[in-house]
Amino acid sequence: MQDVPKILEILKKEYPSAKYYLNYTTPFELYIAVVLSAQCKDEVVNETTKMLFKIYKTPKDYINAPNLAQNIRFITFAQNKAGMIKKGCETIMTTFGGKIPETMEELITISGIGRKSANVILQNAFNKVEGIVVDTHVIRLSQRLQLSVNNNPDKMEKELMAIIPKEEWAHFPHIMKAHGRRVCMARPKCGACVLKSLCPSAFKISTTRPEPKAEE
Repeated sequence: MQDVPKILEILKKEYPSAKYYLNYTTPFELYIAVVLSAQCKDEVVNETTKMLFKIYKTPKDYINAPNLAQNIRFITFAQNKAGMIKKGCETIMTTFGGKIPETMEELITISGIGRKSANVILQNAFNKVEGIVVDTHVIRLSQRLQLSVNNNPDKMEKELMAIIPKEEWAHFPHIMKAHGRRVCMARPKCGACVLKSLCPSAFKISTTRPEPKAEE
């Protein structure tokens, strides 16, 4: 059994400024940013929404937007996401009176929103913590640290919720993402990892792959 309190202690000390990474000012803007963020770099999403949020203010604006796909052209799968946003905005208008709902059950009825995205919106827009956001970094690091053996995000979330203290649920993905981006990448820097003494994968990875050079 992994020493979860120690892992959390080390990561929080290593990344004291870790926080949510997408820019927004309202729950509705967060919905748009979350849909755009799927399989897309945070920096690209933030650069796109900087312009997008000046043009479109309401769900109705997105529904009526003739050039939405063009305006998000640097986002991965722009055409599909434009359609997803328009469909989602129709639901927001017709079912929820133009406002983003505040429950998991309602959020997942909106196009582009699954449990992970609903957790993001609940935690960051409404300060409601019902679960753990399981993104690609959380999946990769949780498997390497053997916090979970699941590939299914929903099943992994349940396993993590059973071992991570509830007061840490919201912050846990932030420190995992910070560590995943700096050290524990697809090709990890095990030699520089603050968790190497606790990580069951560190020795195996570091002895089967050449250690990458430190970034300048």
